[in-house]
Amino acid sequence: MLEKTAMLTRRLLLGSTMAVTAAPAIAQPRHPAGRTAAAAHGKPADQALPPPSPGQTPIGPVDTTARWAFIMDYNTGATLLDKNADEEMPPSSMTKLMTIYIVYERLAQGRMKLDEQLPVSEKAWRMGGSKMFVQVGTMVPVEDLIRGIIVDSGNDACIVLAEAISGSEQQFAVLMNETGQKLGLTHSHFMNATGWPDPQHHMSCRDIATLAAHIIHDFPQYYHYDSEKTFKYNNIEQQNRNPLVQRGTADGLKTGHTEAGGYGLCASTKRDGRRVVEVLNGMATNRERSEEGERLMDWAFANFEDVKLFTADAVIEQAPVWLGTAPSVPLVSGRDLEVTMPRNWRHNAKVRISYDSPIRAPVAKGATLGTLTVSGQGVPSMEVKLVAGASVPKLGLPGRAMAVLTHYVTGG
Repeated sequence: MLEKTAMLTRRLLLGSTMAVTAAPAIAQPRHPAGRTAAAAHGKPADQALPPPSPGQTPIGPVDTTARWAFIMDYNTGATLLDKNADEEMPPSSMTKLMTIYIVYERLAQGRMKLDEQLPVSEKAWRMGGSKMFVQVGTMVPVEDLIRGIIVDSGNDACIVLAEAISGSEQQFAVLMNETGQKLGLTHSHFMNATGWPDPQHHMSCRDIATLAAHIIHDFPQYYHYDSEKTFKYNNIEQQNRNPLVQRGTADGLKTGHTEAGGYGLCASTKRDGRRVVEVLNGMATNRERSEEGERLMDWAFANFEDVKLFTADAVIEQAPVWLGTAPSVPLVSGRDLEVTMPRNWRHNAKVRISYDSPIRAPVAKGATLGTLTVSGQGVPSMEVKLVAGASVPKLGLPGRAMAVLTHYVTGG
């Protein structure tokens, strides 16, 4: 097994095989989160979310007063902070992200329209907690109900939409659970559309972040509602309850509060091409939620950067081939490789490639031939498969005989 380290590390650190995308500043509509939409992340709505960086381990942690916390890089899927991120917890009004996702899905499918008028039931009108103040017996446009949920955190708006989509909130909860399974939410169970306290109603921080990322990615045409700072309905004007949106630190998504769950926040923003999604919960006060949310968002941008190590077809190594029609085969990663790194990663990173040498012909393009490993103190370790960038057929019998003879004569 041949291994090469020094030269490859030097090439990588000098930037000959990669381009760095710096992210020093702070404000960005994270993939998930806020910019206006498609233009913000530059990806069509039907393209899959970026998978987590191959083998990349969590980069944090940093101290936080939140009981539960999860921060992820939207571009790479890298985990920056994980504090009880998979523990089931009361999600309070962050639940409404699932309600909004289902509404956006209906809109995108043409099964609902923004100007469609929906009736307000007595149940919706009587619903307690935060409200947009719909009136029983009236009709409300879907677009106003969306703003009523995102800006006002209206429980009444959630009920109106749930009843319109599924006939009842109970049946809508069934749809929420089905949608959660489809999106890969593994620690979530929904009992209602609002996050109203229920011992069987729970989510995890990671699930909330995953859902937020899907909202930003799957429905960029609607994400602009998240950045609206005020909404006036029924002559009552309310401010967006997300303090990071109010301050311009984030472009979405949702806050929440219950006695059992404490104060929670899901927020996202984009700065210099990077988007970060954070979810915090279990804080004691609204002020603490606001300060921790802003501090950790700044920390995520100040301490990390997204690095494009290789493009899909960049030749990382020319591996010698035995008895092939070509003397070597290019080793490539087979896909663009972008990872999230601590900003000082170049000082500590070590890059090693390993493969059996020489590689016996025939070689099929795309065949896995070796691995590239990144490691170092303070650098998240990862291992990436290297594949053949081209096919190398086996020499014919005369050619193989000549190659073998030459090998023994020259000792090469």
